[in-house]
Amino acid sequence: MTKTLLAEFTAREGSEAEVARLIREYALKVREEKGNLAFDVYTKSANPRAYWIFEAYRDEAAFKAHLNAPYGAPFNAALIPLIEEDGSVLTFLDPLAARP
Repeated sequence: MTKTLLAEFTAREGSEAEVARLIREYALKVREEKGNLAFDVYTKSANPRAYWIFEAYRDEAAFKAHLNAPYGAPFNAALIPLIEEDGSVLTFLDPLAARP
């Protein structure tokens, strides 16, 4: 079953350009992962410092491979001091058809 999630975070004031640079570079790497189906980065129209990232992976194994990618930890270490939250807020999603 596809593993789908929404990751959210808000760039601190003054760190907008660096957060945008980091997420663009990271997105290029994630999109090359064998099991990645989508890694779409958005900002809220009403608050461009607020990021929403829609992610989809082929299955649980592909998601675990993503979590263990060598560039993930350095990305998160660089991102955390630049955002308001303690880390990305993850919301896992299920397709409506999967529910009874």
